Amino acid sequence: MTDDGRFGARRVDLTRVLVVEDSEEDAEAIERALTRTHPALSLEFTAHGDGLAERLLARHEELPGMVLLDLNMPGAGGLKVLTALRARPELAELTVVVFTSSTAPAEVDACYAAGADSYIYKPVNFDLFRTVLKGAVDYWQQAKGQPPAAPGSPRVK
Repeated sequence: MTDDGRFGARRVDLTRVLVVEDSEEDAEAIERALTRTHPALSLEFTAHGDGLAERLLARHEELPGMVLLDLNMPGAGGLKVLTALRARPELAELTVVVFTSSTAPAEVDACYAAGADSYIYKPVNFDLFRTVLKGAVDYWQQAKGQPPAAPGSPRVK
């Protein structure tokens, strides 16, 4: 809390992405995709969302620029994690992108109502998977004032 009684927003590091994904295969695909399209990103992985808000607040470092959040996980599911993140004013600057295999309209609506910045379906085809992830990261980096992946970085083919 700041001296004037307000909760201060935490600074974010746009070069860091926290991936909350319980599937090892999907985590590996995300890592392969983002290291090709955004080699300067620092990726951190966790297989569960239980207590994520508290874990982020316990750190004395900048927040990741983005959280890629799987929706269907054991324990605290993605919607519960999202709700917990959005309940903390100190995490207000955190960009949360739900990246899931679910296309159920009720889940999409519930995630946006809970404060998701984006809801993206995980394509099965890896080239499309990589393209979708690149677009999401580029969009949110630009929205937060950082240029898209450098021209010299690998292109999506």
